[in-house]
Amino acid sequence: MTDTSGDGRELGRRPTLVIVDDSDEVRSIVRAVLESSGLFEVVGEGADGAEAIAHAYRLQPDLLLLDTSMPTMDGLEALPAILTLSPQTRVVIYTGFEERGLADRAREYGAADFIEKSIPIRDLPDRLWRVVGGTEPAPSSPPSRSALRVVGDADQHAPHVAAEQQVLDEHLERFREVFEQAAIGMATLTLNGSVVRANNALAAMMDCDAVELVGVDYGVLMRGHGDLLDDGLASVVELGRDLVSFEHPLPVGSDPGTVRVTLAPVRDSKAQPLYVFAQVEDISAQRRAEDELRRSEERFRLLVTAVRDYAIFMLDPSGHVMSWNAGARRIKQYTARDIIGQHFRVFYPPEDQAALHPEHNLEVALREGSYAEEGWRVRRDGTRFWASVVITAVHDATGRHIGFTKVTRDQTEQQQATEQRAHLLAVTAHELRSPAAAIDGAASLLAEGWDRLDDARRTRLLGAISASAHRLHRLATDLSTAARLQSDTLALEREDVSLARLLSSAVERAQAADPSVDVDVAADDVTFSGDPARLGQAIDNLLDNAVRHGRTPVAVSGTATDGRVRISVHDAGGGVTDELARRLFERFAAGSDGGTGLGLYLVREIARRHGGEASYEDPATFVIDLPS
Repeated sequence: MTDTSGDGRELGRRPTLVIVDDSDEVRSIVRAVLESSGLFEVVGEGADGAEAIAHAYRLQPDLLLLDTSMPTMDGLEALPAILTLSPQTRVVIYTGFEERGLADRAREYGAADFIEKSIPIRDLPDRLWRVVGGTEPAPSSPPSRSALRVVGDADQHAPHVAAEQQVLDEHLERFREVFEQAAIGMATLTLNGSVVRANNALAAMMDCDAVELVGVDYGVLMRGHGDLLDDGLASVVELGRDLVSFEHPLPVGSDPGTVRVTLAPVRDSKAQPLYVFAQVEDISAQRRAEDELRRSEERFRLLVTAVRDYAIFMLDPSGHVMSWNAGARRIKQYTARDIIGQHFRVFYPPEDQAALHPEHNLEVALREGSYAEEGWRVRRDGTRFWASVVITAVHDATGRHIGFTKVTRDQTEQQQATEQRAHLLAVTAHELRSPAAAIDGAASLLAEGWDRLDDARRTRLLGAISASAHRLHRLATDLSTAARLQSDTLALEREDVSLARLLSSAVERAQAADPSVDVDVAADDVTFSGDPARLGQAIDNLLDNAVRHGRTPVAVSGTATDGRVRISVHDAGGGVTDELARRLFERFAAGSDGGTGLGLYLVREIARRHGGEASYEDPATFVIDLPS
């Protein structure tokens, strides 16, 4: 038949289609569903943008289903070349990113449609048919039994699916809140560095709207330092590193600032990177302060005796201390009488002294004019602190070398904050991976073998999905609350709270997540003023801590006496060491053996926002004390 339809496709011929996605599993499932529908002829597959271009040129397909985040070349990069080499091909972006800006950018580049991978897979053939067939309904061609095993007989189990989807949707919404409200810049990048999502803090640094960053290669924002991004992505994608950091100047302003970028991959259940999360922190103030100190010897002379935030002093050409300021005394704990005349190597740890690191620093400063580094230094009492150090060679008017100026700043808190952020990124990625893998595995077993599973096995698998989704929901809640505490935007919504109902609800949630949990609950029948959602979150964290790190049975009690409400959670375990007990409620203190280290910190902060306090009592008892 030679007649053609309105879109140029020959009548009686199935549209040809190419699938491009870096996931073998995704390509296999999509191909099975599309071929089983009887609507399309799949003529090729590819794993990245370069293969998509080659297939478009060689096969000239009617449709090309194109992923966004892929190695070598991502989908948005390849899209213009595909349409140039095969103008009649209709390209449909098929992506896991749900971002309005990304969809708009894809259509600007010529995409015929933008489909999110979150849609039911069985709806995909009809959605693609509308792309090539206009508004005509798809011919009736039900999927084969093998395809049904892929998409699942989900209708009869819709209540379970809907409930789990609601939990996952809430988790996604809370993650978006954390992302958008963060005070530092954040972006999600494809494996090749294209921005698919950016928050307002990053847009403010770049002097634009967040939507304008979508689809932009982050490397073009780095003012000629794009090779740093390429090296960082290669370390993450090819070498498997979990964290990579680098710095670059901002692309705006005649005197641009500097930002530090930290890259962390988000991986699938097989540890393969899906995309890259970027944290962008403006460090301009720190860099400009150090540059100003190096530039201005006169300002140094004026401030040297009064400045308390910096240790500023002079060394003779061989490294002996010649002068001492108030900041040096505060930071290093030596008086001028104690230290003047001693060699400055006493400020370095023994291992650095043995390696002649102090002498090396002076050699470099003399040769290069100055030397800067960050590292551990030692106070007079033997304690260590993280120092930012600048050593500058000083010459007189004739050019004769007369000594060195040394500027030291205590950066311990900043270093700890950086380590905590890196720790949170790494631990959160780990905490997300386990429940995500559990959901993926259980869902696959249900989808592929529902008819072969007995009711008990199905119930266990659905329970595993529910428990993992509950864990994701709690993680997102804790991250959102921590972000609000950090930005001081956490507000309480007070109302009358039934103590008995508050505790029984928390126990019900714990047992819904894990029916095997053995919890006894006893509470006085009293009512007090508080935020039930935040208090419930605190009790959930204490129960989770008892189940994960203690031993059952767990007992929860609530009593009211003398105008106070006391809530305690006790487990049968041996408790914690005295050293850990002193810092249990500090942020990240309890995260070394699993978890983010935020749970107990949030318990304490929620209690304090209510005018109360959280504490630990030996053995293995956590207490929240509140005013009633």
